[in-house]
Order: sequence, then C-alpha cells, then structure tokens
Amino acid sequence: MTFALSRRGVLAGAFAGGPVLLAGPALAAGDPPPPAMQDVLDYVQSQKTTGFLVVRDGRTVIERNWPLPADAAPFRAAFAYETTPDGELLEDVASQQKSFVAILAAIAVDKGLLAVDKPVADYLGAGWSKASPEQEQAIHVIHLLTMTSGLDEKLAFAAPAGSAFFYNTPAYAVTKRVLAAAAKTPLETLSHDWLTAPVGMARTAWRKRPAALADSGNPTGLVTCPRDVARFGQMILDGGRLADGRRLVSESGFKAMFAPTAANPAYGRLWWLNGSPYTIRPLANRMDGPLIPAAPVDLVAALGAMDRKLYVVPSRKLVVVRMGQAAPDKGFDQQLWLRLMKALA
Repeated sequence: MTFALSRRGVLAGAFAGGPVLLAGPALAAGDPPPPAMQDVLDYVQSQKTTGFLVVRDGRTVIERNWPLPADAAPFRAAFAYETTPDGELLEDVASQQKSFVAILAAIAVDKGLLAVDKPVADYLGAGWSKASPEQEQAIHVIHLLTMTSGLDEKLAFAAPAGSAFFYNTPAYAVTKRVLAAAAKTPLETLSHDWLTAPVGMARTAWRKRPAALADSGNPTGLVTCPRDVARFGQMILDGGRLADGRRLVSESGFKAMFAPTAANPAYGRLWWLNGSPYTIRPLANRMDGPLIPAAPVDLVAALGAMDRKLYVVPSRKLVVVRMGQAAPDKGFDQQLWLRLMKALA
C-alpha cells in the first residue's frame, strides 16, 4: 500500500464523526490554566500573537486575545482592522484565505457550476495568462487548486501544467475569478451565501487590500477573527457538516480537498497536509519529513503569511487558531506543537 493511499484512508475515517457545536470554555472564567497549558500561552504570547484559541471536542479549552503593541504600525497598516466587542482583532489572514476558497470550489462542483478538469479558459476566456494558447489550454482548474499551473508569478509559462509544485499566489488568485465566472455571482455574495452565513462566521468578509499589499497579485483579503476561523475549522473537523448536521459540501468533494498531490504530498487542494514523506513549502526546496513533525500525522492546516494558523486534527477532535504578527521563532509550528501535545496529553 502506498503512503498516499494509506493517508487517504486515515483521513476518510477520521473525518467521519458527526457535527459538534462550539460550546463554552472547559475552564471557568478567571481560572488559571494547567501548568502545561500556561507554557503554551507563555510561548504564543512571546511570539507576537494577537489571538489564540484551542477547541477540543467542541469545547473551548483556552482563548486569549492580546492587543497590538505600539511598534506594530506596519502590521496595523497592512493587516489589522477593527477590534470586536469581545476583544478579538479583525485581521487579513493572508494566504489562509486559500483554504476557504477551496471549500467554495468544492461547493461549486457540488452545484454543477464548476468542473475542475476543464481548462481555466472555459470560464475566463482565452488570454487570461501570458502563456501561449496551447500552453494555456492545458491549464485546468485543478492545477490552480493544487499549485501546479506551470506558470510563474507573472502568469507566464514556466513548466508543463501538472508537472511541478510552485506556491504561486497570483495564479491562485485566478481561482477567485473562475468561481465568480462559474457561478455568475460576485465572490463576496457567494462566499456569504455558501459559506460564512451557513457556518455562522458573521465577522468574516472580503475587503480590498491597502496599497502596502497592492503588488501581491491578490488584491482582496479575507478579513476575519479567531472565533470565526475556529467555526470554519469546526466545520472541517465535522467532515464538511454544519452544526445542525446538514452537509455544506459533499463527502466526495470534501475528501478530494485532502488528497495529497503527486507533485507535493504535503499539499491537497489549497490545504496543507501533515504526515507526508517529504514537504515542499512556499519559497523553499524539498525537505524530507512531514510538515510539522511534532504534530499528529492527520493534521491539516490553513496557513498564511505572518504565521496565521488554522490547524485541524481529527484524531484529537482538535481545532487550533493562531493570529498575529510574524513569529520571531522560525520554528514556530514545531515548537508550538511540542508544547500543545504535552498540554493536551
């Protein structure tokens, strides 16, 4: 049995559980956390975190929000927005938005509006890239979803479609245009109707990015807060079901998002996957071993710049959210999970 087949089997079984409502905290208000969890909190606070939330088996284990320091003006100008009445900072979650778009794409397939094996040009017309007509015709929607379009960041041809993994945000951003064209509906409207309203993400919306991010090739940011991200994560943990048990996305569409791709087994359809034999991260060469060695092998993650993290671990019924500025510790993922595994043992 190959590793990929084995891992798909793990995911299929792990995501089979029923829906769970986000409930109240496991600790009463004001109670000190256990020492091991305090070590987690001390660490994440030291790493320029603004919001940290751990939900286990549908209950909030720990939730903390910290204000931005006075020296965070560049971050505030580019990524930070209002503060909610509950003290959560609304933030542009950077590339974490990709995993939200993956769900929208799966729903569009369920609705018969999108076929991932069709050329992108079927939805946007010819000339959407800088590749030749023949090269462009070979780029299908699935290649945008798996970062295997074969385009460079200027959307020019670099390799045959499907042949190599290249983490390409401008090419991903084309997916948002494809969705709007396929549904004949603005992205903002379909995001609300298909995802944020059903999941209860009342504080999540697309916003035009400021000038500081104008050259990213992705002009709209997803602005949200830790609790809304946790609600999204809980839906993922529940296998694509809403709190009342209704399916948001079909079982087949849901599983397809987490099937490892041949070009990078640590990546599915705009989702990061743990437990692979090797990993190709953004702007990095191939590295042997899983995405996060200290974390459970069935972890899946929505990751964004500045260490925006949504981790979902089916085997532990666990959702973890981290928001804030870039962590000073370059090994943040590994160090956080070393502490979390000890705290949640």
